Amino acid sequence: MSDQPRQPRKPRVAVVFGGRSSEHAISCVTAGSVLAAIDRDRYDVVPVGITREGRWVLAADEPEKLAINHGALPSVDETGSSVMLAGDPTARHLTVTQPGDVPRAFGAVDAVFPLLHGPYGEDGTLQGLLELAGIPYVGSGVLASAASMDKHYMKVVLAAAGLPVGPYTVVRPAEWDTDPDGVLGRAASLGWPVFVKPARGGSSIGISKADGPGEVARAIELAESNDPKIVVEAAVAGREIECGVLESLDGGRPDTSALGEITVRGDHEFYDFEAKYLDDVTDLTVPAELPEGAAEDVRRLAALAFEALSCEGLARVDFFYRPDGSVLINEVNTMPGFTPVSMFPRLWAASGVDYPELVDRLIQNALKRPQGLR
Repeated sequence: MSDQPRQPRKPRVAVVFGGRSSEHAISCVTAGSVLAAIDRDRYDVVPVGITREGRWVLAADEPEKLAINHGALPSVDETGSSVMLAGDPTARHLTVTQPGDVPRAFGAVDAVFPLLHGPYGEDGTLQGLLELAGIPYVGSGVLASAASMDKHYMKVVLAAAGLPVGPYTVVRPAEWDTDPDGVLGRAASLGWPVFVKPARGGSSIGISKADGPGEVARAIELAESNDPKIVVEAAVAGREIECGVLESLDGGRPDTSALGEITVRGDHEFYDFEAKYLDDVTDLTVPAELPEGAAEDVRRLAALAFEALSCEGLARVDFFYRPDGSVLINEVNTMPGFTPVSMFPRLWAASGVDYPELVDRLIQNALKRPQGLR
């Protein structure tokens, strides 16, 4: 028998990406960056892709295949072996299923890094499955994920906490068909232009600007193709400022990053999908040049928004800094874009936390998280 001490097992981290939402491709891009950054000397990594139809598959550990290539967006390879995660806290493992074969346990999972954007992943649904399975995971829990994903309820929670949000109205499912005059009246009361958005979307997919009543129908039809519930927001004159938030490792107040500013050049009227991911028309300035008092106010509001929504792990809070010096919260993103050139990692890099360290911190935070109610 060998007297060599047995090496402790490395924590196994399942990186889950893809999914059924319209943000499938962006989730794949994010996963490629995270997979390339995880320290394999510290963690056993299992890439798990979710196809556009919702099938879970073992994915190849080849981050380079998940990048945007000359404008072509990546997707999950559907040929991988199917895997399942049971909502059973006594198991905590992935099960591999192949047609004609007996299902086999792939192995225990110590933490999940869910990199899905949008519905069926970022909205509390996956988080609920992981809670049932008793597996720790990176990011916010069920409530914070669901409330932050829904721009309507996010604003309700923030306003109830006394935090500043802009004017808006909600168009509920089928309301445009049953009461178009009422919808137009509420939109017009916000002043023109307005921004029409899917209530539970992201990556600026389905968002459009309406300069008057004649453009609202087109904007609503586009938003409805992504979500039957729609939010119409008043346009806000001001600079777009973003702040990263991380859950404190010692359980104290959340940490906030340096601030960043987004400016869009050329023909794009706002920060839409093409401006974000496909066209080279966006300038991300980090750190943003704001008066010190205003910068401190933005960071304070970012931490308060994180706490008001009961966020965990990470979030990016987006603001409008208006010409009179006042600040409005625009959105809270519980799983922001996470490539090295995305705003959230760049904010933390400017704050002294580089990309691999940021990934490691999030995994360590997940591994330490208690299960059950917290």
